[in-house]
Amino acid sequence: MGSIEPLVPAERIERAMLLVRGAKVILDEDLASLYDVETGTLARAMKRNGDRFPPDFAFQLTDQEFLGVRERREGSRRGGRRYAPYAFTEQGGGWMSSSRSTIDSAASCSTRSGNS
Repeated sequence: MGSIEPLVPAERIERAMLLVRGAKVILDEDLASLYDVETGTLARAMKRNGDRFPPDFAFQLTDQEFLGVRERREGSRRGGRRYAPYAFTEQGGGWMSSSRSTIDSAASCSTRSGNS
């Protein structure tokens, strides 16, 4: 019996990991890319459900942390951001994965409002 290939290669996840506040995290834009949704969709889901995320699952970077992250990354992949990104710990990324309906719901609302 053959082995099952992972949906997302581990190397892709490892490349996206950063060390912030002593924790390994993945930023919202990278997590959104893994879920194949827009970063704004993930951010809206976080804002609506922020009370469900303990600080050890997800947190928003401070402006100073955000500047440090941008300096560590090899060039900016994006234009400017209007807000500091959210950072998800392993537990937070797993929770988002298990509550995919939250992300899908945010995407659905975004699509409906865009088509209005």
